[in-house]
Amino acid sequence: MSTPSEQPASPSFAALRGQLHEAAAEFSGGQDALEGILLGLVDDVDRAVAEPLEIFPVCHHSPASALAMARRLREKQPKVVYLELCEDMAPLLTELRNCRLPVAVQAFASDIDGFPPDWAPLSVVAPITEASAEYQAVAYALDTPGVELVLVDRSSDHVFQWDARRPPDGETHTAGTEPEAALHGEAVGVEIGDLRPRFAELEEHLLRHGKVRHWSEWWHQYVEVPLGDSDHDTYRQVMFLIGSLFRRLAPGQGERVRVDEDRERYMWTRMREHLAATGTDPADCLYVCGAFHAASRVDEFGVHGTGGFEISPRTATTWQYGLIPSSHAAIEAQFGLASGSVSIAATEWAKNLKRTRVKPYRLEGQAGTKKPGARKAVAQTATPPPGLAPDAAAVPSGGSAFDAATGSVPVPAEDRLSGFLRQPPALHTLDEAELLGWSVDIVRAARRSGYLASTADAIAVFETSILLAAMRDRAKPTPYDFQDAAVTCIEKDSVPGRRDVRRLVEIMMGGDRIGQVGYEALPPLARDVHDRLAPLELNLQQRGVRRALLDMASRPELRACSDVLWMLRRLLPPGAARTVMGERRLGERSIQESWDLSLGTHQRALIELGYEGVSLEQVLEQRLRRIAYGPRATTAEVLAAVEDATLHLGGRRLADELGTRALEVLAGERTVDGAPEVLRRVRGLLAYYRTAEPVLPPWVESFVRAGYAHYCTLLPTAFRDEDATVGQVAAMLGFLFSMESLALSLGCDRTQLELAVAQSHPKDPAKTALLWAAQVQLGTLSRGELRGRCDELLASPLVVPSYPRYLSGFVHALEPVPGLADVVVEAVSNAFGRLPDPVLLPWLPTLITTLRSNAAELAPLLIREAGRIFPARLAALDAWIPPWREVPSEHTAPAASGPRGVALPALYPETCDAVAELLGCTDTWAAAGGPVTGPKGAVLLFTHRATSDALADLLGSDDPWASAGPVASGVVPGSLTERHPDTAHAVAALLAAP
Repeated sequence: MSTPSEQPASPSFAALRGQLHEAAAEFSGGQDALEGILLGLVDDVDRAVAEPLEIFPVCHHSPASALAMARRLREKQPKVVYLELCEDMAPLLTELRNCRLPVAVQAFASDIDGFPPDWAPLSVVAPITEASAEYQAVAYALDTPGVELVLVDRSSDHVFQWDARRPPDGETHTAGTEPEAALHGEAVGVEIGDLRPRFAELEEHLLRHGKVRHWSEWWHQYVEVPLGDSDHDTYRQVMFLIGSLFRRLAPGQGERVRVDEDRERYMWTRMREHLAATGTDPADCLYVCGAFHAASRVDEFGVHGTGGFEISPRTATTWQYGLIPSSHAAIEAQFGLASGSVSIAATEWAKNLKRTRVKPYRLEGQAGTKKPGARKAVAQTATPPPGLAPDAAAVPSGGSAFDAATGSVPVPAEDRLSGFLRQPPALHTLDEAELLGWSVDIVRAARRSGYLASTADAIAVFETSILLAAMRDRAKPTPYDFQDAAVTCIEKDSVPGRRDVRRLVEIMMGGDRIGQVGYEALPPLARDVHDRLAPLELNLQQRGVRRALLDMASRPELRACSDVLWMLRRLLPPGAARTVMGERRLGERSIQESWDLSLGTHQRALIELGYEGVSLEQVLEQRLRRIAYGPRATTAEVLAAVEDATLHLGGRRLADELGTRALEVLAGERTVDGAPEVLRRVRGLLAYYRTAEPVLPPWVESFVRAGYAHYCTLLPTAFRDEDATVGQVAAMLGFLFSMESLALSLGCDRTQLELAVAQSHPKDPAKTALLWAAQVQLGTLSRGELRGRCDELLASPLVVPSYPRYLSGFVHALEPVPGLADVVVEAVSNAFGRLPDPVLLPWLPTLITTLRSNAAELAPLLIREAGRIFPARLAALDAWIPPWREVPSEHTAPAASGPRGVALPALYPETCDAVAELLGCTDTWAAAGGPVTGPKGAVLLFTHRATSDALADLLGSDDPWASAGPVASGVVPGSLTERHPDTAHAVAALLAAP
């Protein structure tokens, strides 16, 4: 750690040094490190007080700091205010007047250059509340003519340059459980005045001896309350002392201390540069910084610092700036404060203003504040603050006071620290009216939340608060004492509502105030969204849910609002724009829609969209391109981007570009993980383009050709790969079979698919069943052979336990081969009918879980087919015979006056002539009643024997061909007609159809 140059010790703190020297000798038995630390604290205070440029140490969100800041600004009226805040956020501060506090100043970068890609997006926030010293300084500087506000802290770019991927001092990445605690997102918080011990043992010691639960309560009890009525010099010296103590007792924090020292060097370098450039007198300046950084010991400290710190250049990252809404819960979650502490601080701030009659600074036109009344405020400089002697009040208080006559003789600062440390704690009298009001209000809030609270509980809370305060050596109960008492007396066994008593107390003490960014302070995109949604006539700036009803049939102008809402639904978090009625899919548009909108609640997300572009269309196009051209983009994701571009942006330019990109991504994939999604997306896009476009886009044709060849190549490997699921392989086959006609028309070869199926040799039962279904679709396996294989599986006791997996494969086969639904129903029915109960009952849960987990989306097709086959009524089930088990009944041919088998050709000569011409027959019709010289009605069977064989196989006939003798004698081989009368009747009905 660097040490400052030696300076003569000021005589102001000589008495304090002597007391600390004696205390160190008494406790440690001699001079050691303890004496060095204690005396070093006084040296740090002396050095900071003697600095010509007045340093004003603060603690973030501290009412005492804000009150002291308001007093000092009205007394000193500085011309330049140096503020510890990222220097690149300065242009945003003027927009605070258009917002309702608390809000956060944000720097955001989505496209980064110079940082690791996995850090994106980068976000830095600095929350601001009204009860904070920095807001007082900003309001004074912006509304006072001739005053310059200079931000001197490191830029947002340097925050991440110095970040070692862990939160530096004053910055955390925590997130709360309440929805309001997530208003800052994953941003890095930059806080002014983070005062918390880094020495864990010291914090534990302070909490234990202070009889408090957490650090926020200790700070409120032992710093906030005593400093609320102190004068300016006492306030500064105490804050310097606390900052020096926490700085020196920070063991094992080398990296954090290095970042702190670099920040201090950065700020003092910027201040000296500004003083040199403007020639401003340091006596007219005020430096507002955290107390931790005020007691700095770097060489660059002070206007006469000797260090030569070089500020590194910023990276090429493009930063966007804006204001986002904040809340008390978000601040507490991000900076590790106790829940409710910021709300309690806001309440204390209001009480202090009323008690001391100090007029705070507020930006003119600030939203959420009261307008100034006609009565003139009481001058604050007329009466010195309590504890300040009249003679001392006449001397300007600052870093180095000057004699009023000569202006050159330095007046040593008076030691106020010794008296503050020796004085006993102030015994505040009990404010019974305030405590009684709290007790009544918490019981009323508890009853509204479902608690069985009564007047007796209010009395118990009142008495318990006094008891707890007395046990903790306090005469007046603090809000934390009251909170503990309320939890003890009201909250019994369980929490009946959404909030517990502790949360109810926090709300009662001031609530979780949530800020809002005004319309004028919004980025152009957010303002454009509100302008385009103006026809809805809703207050979308307000928090909460707003119902929007869009009837585009009667009000066509609302179609533009619908387009905006669908884009917001795509870009914002799920709750920002939620559709209640209506949908938008390829080729479909709703004529009526209903929406639940909460843009005010999700204002931060809408504002961050404005960092990415100036319109929703531009942001959506950029995001789709980012998805499509990302290093890990998949074909399914790119096709989804194509669909979104078609739905929301219209036109063909972007869709065609992304479609071409999908073709490139598909060519580079070596797995089939996204096959189901690719199949679904391609089917939807094909259906849309076939109905909405005169011809298919060129990229679609190229994608079908490439996809056919790609999946044919990967099919054998996917069947053998254990990592490839049966659903993924089924999706590949679904792509190949459903796109086969289009692919073949575009020049693909079906032989490639046949070879891929022939080379597939799966070991998994589900994939084996899927392969059988593919062979049936290709014609290399008949349906009869498939049924026979299923029967063999059921007949083998060794295979029966794995039969559910075969059925899973068959169900998945309905995706590429939906015509096998009847075979799958038959396979399932045969299992239930043939397996005995000792085998079926243990096997049934496995079947159900297998089908539910692997084929849940295809089960409706299977159920629909079963509903078609099975009888509709339960009474008919007993007499019902499955179609695959029907025994053909004896069919007696009706008596005919002429030869059998020729009635239909005689009845329909035109149909017979057409069939004869198609088959190449040139024989003429025989005369009625004339002699028959050849075979009757069976010439086609013998002329086209191959066709007859195929028909016989299809009908399951194994009768040999009859000899020519019986045929010649007039007996036609009609065994097929006799054995399959239903088929014969169906053919007859077909021929009789008009």
